[in-house]
Amino acid sequence: MKLSRPVSLFLLAFGVWSLAIWTTFVKNLFQDVSGLAFDASGDPTGYFWVHLTLAITSLGLGIAIGIIGLRGLRAALREPRE
Repeated sequence: MKLSRPVSLFLLAFGVWSLAIWTTFVKNLFQDVSGLAFDASGDPTGYFWVHLTLAITSLGLGIAIGIIGLRGLRAALREPRE
């Protein structure tokens, strides 16, 4: 399967965006002082574990999508334009 350059660029941009957004989210989750992520004794709550799982899954998928876009872009750049 061949990906066009615009599609490859979109996938690569999505991967970079996903990496930036979810790493910031995880950093903010660990620094939460609102009482949602950690209880009064400092132990993680269900909210913390659910959102950490969501962030890790989204990071993994974002990285995979970005790699697909990068590979598609590299393949498209090797071929002459029509």
